[in-house]
Amino acid sequence: MFGESIELKTPEQLASMRQAGLVVGRTLEVLRAAVAPGVSTDDLDALARERLAAEGATSNFLGYHGFTGVICASVNDEIVHGIPGDRVLAEGDLISIDFGAVVDGWHGDAAISVPVGEVAPEVAELNRVTEESLWRGIAAARIGGRVGDISHAIESYVRSQGRYGITEGFTGHGIGSEMHMAPDVPNSGRRGKGPKLQLGMALAIEPMITLGTSRAAILEDDWTAVTTDGTWAAHHEHSITVTTEGVWVLTALDGGAARLAALGVPCAEPTS
Repeated sequence: MFGESIELKTPEQLASMRQAGLVVGRTLEVLRAAVAPGVSTDDLDALARERLAAEGATSNFLGYHGFTGVICASVNDEIVHGIPGDRVLAEGDLISIDFGAVVDGWHGDAAISVPVGEVAPEVAELNRVTEESLWRGIAAARIGGRVGDISHAIESYVRSQGRYGITEGFTGHGIGSEMHMAPDVPNSGRRGKGPKLQLGMALAIEPMITLGTSRAAILEDDWTAVTTDGTWAAHHEHSITVTTEGVWVLTALDGGAARLAALGVPCAEPTS
């Protein structure tokens, strides 16, 4: 989908990506805190625009193939790419917020799913499984490994937790001087398959998991992907790079240190 050439970044370029990632991470925390019954998806988009301006960053979503928001706001059975609008959040909803930023020409991209007030237990568990599967995928990344190692770790964890759908037709991706680049990062697959992980690669890993089907349909707006059976979905994403000493999560405020430590994986910035 994104071609065969894989962009390898220098440590200095990855440092610029880290700045974009921090803008993304800080903004998502502001948006997380703002999610509440009575808030519209447009309200969240406006807040994200304010944060971009305050951070001196630009949006990589706005205008992308005609997209009209700086966030994707996907609610309940909407999996990804929901367009912000006048929809008002209600108690018990689950909203997935995808957000990106550009600093000095380098991109950051991440997503969170946030309960609106108290959600049903199965929705809370779906959200937990999706986020944990992201971290299992991140923890599987290492220099000399393969993209399929990440895919396998995500799939294996999701399958171990129950009967969930892993959305077909949507994958993670390379990221750097553009938002979407080679290679694709599927959310299911076999160890040892796919491109080799090299120093300087950056990947956006993003499992999209549902309470039912793995199939998606696109609404008439040509953007919003929904489950074909109406079951709810969750989406979590981080942009990462792999160093000789470990993994650096570019969009996590702590670089991923806490979650990686819990999985026995070191967090390490690249060195010159």
